[in-house]
Amino acid sequence: MAGDDFVVEKLPTGQQLITEHLDHLRSVCVGFWIPAGSREESADLAGVTHFIEHLLFKGSTRFSAQQVAEVFDGIGGELNAATSKEYVVVYGRFLQEHLETAMEVLLDILRRPTFADLDREREVILEEIAMYEDSPQEIIHDVFTSVVFGDHPLGRPILGTAASIAGMAETDIRHYHQDHFDFPNMVVAAAGYVDHERIRSLLLECADTGAQPPAGGPDGQPGFAQSRVFVEKDTEQMHVCLGGRGLPRGDSRRYVLSVLDSVFGGSLSSRLFQEIREKRGLVYSVYSFATMYRDTGLTGVYFGSRPDRVKDVVEIVFREIEKLRTAPVGEEELARAREHLKGRIILGFESTSSRMTRLGKGLLCELEILSLDEIARRIDSVTGEEVMELAQELLDQQGLCAAGIGTDVDSFTQALP
Repeated sequence: MAGDDFVVEKLPTGQQLITEHLDHLRSVCVGFWIPAGSREESADLAGVTHFIEHLLFKGSTRFSAQQVAEVFDGIGGELNAATSKEYVVVYGRFLQEHLETAMEVLLDILRRPTFADLDREREVILEEIAMYEDSPQEIIHDVFTSVVFGDHPLGRPILGTAASIAGMAETDIRHYHQDHFDFPNMVVAAAGYVDHERIRSLLLECADTGAQPPAGGPDGQPGFAQSRVFVEKDTEQMHVCLGGRGLPRGDSRRYVLSVLDSVFGGSLSSRLFQEIREKRGLVYSVYSFATMYRDTGLTGVYFGSRPDRVKDVVEIVFREIEKLRTAPVGEEELARAREHLKGRIILGFESTSSRMTRLGKGLLCELEILSLDEIARRIDSVTGEEVMELAQELLDQQGLCAAGIGTDVDSFTQALP
């Protein structure tokens, strides 16, 4: 099946292949999208998906870790991966004449990893967790997510915990890989100077057939209740997140949410940035955010300030929330937010990796893959009244959760209504 600018096909080997040919480029980005993420993990295996992502690069039956690095360096390419709560992507970017060489390595590390140096890589991940723990402006988001989603797997950090990683047995890691990294279930996405038939042929050379669904059963939609958590940590600033439930990514109002986020705190001209940082100098960093999952979402605000300023910042945040909930966004501000979003999206699509991500994530997550013109049209169609109505639904001050990290719990609790 062909779209406006892409071709998608279900192969006999089970994969879905989606490609976009860009005639003006010489490079290709190919990504393998695996329908497994941290929300599939049990509590005792928290972090195993990310652990396996690391181990894929430690070598396969044909290539050692050093050989994997040398091959991609030798073709002037890039090799990387990322783990989310709902998927893993392993991808390479290289000149189109090196397609066969790059695919040979990618296919082997995905299908036949040896899990070499497992205990050494375990120590690397423990260091990564320690580094993350030393970054309160980062870890506050995991604390906040755990407040919103509670004991549900979505509430756990993607990295896992030091205890879960340290206690993970090699047999459990291998079984998880076997159950969840099933090659026929992957989506293969490519963008750039790419030949759909060449990639198709390379994939068909893989003999795996008969795709099986991932072993993990549905984890259900998480519950939600207003909650507040404070983590004591020796920091100069207090780091705070406020917010709650958002929209699932298939919700037709996702473009309204994007405009709402841009107006509220997602840009330099946003209300929060201007009121809190530019006009009053109360913070260095303040922003809003919105994350969407297959069946739910997360919206919120982050800021970091000295403890004696937290109350002032929270008052302004809630005041701006009330304005969004009670009055439509004016046309001038709305137009600026729309153009900000369109510019960000269009500029992002000028790289092959971004275009590959659009294709792979869209197909894996069963989203409609829209042209840039259609995305722009949907953004332009968002009205000030729609933004206000969504703010009324998502930003109910009486039901928002709160998370804080710092030394002064009294400043945190006294700042909240």
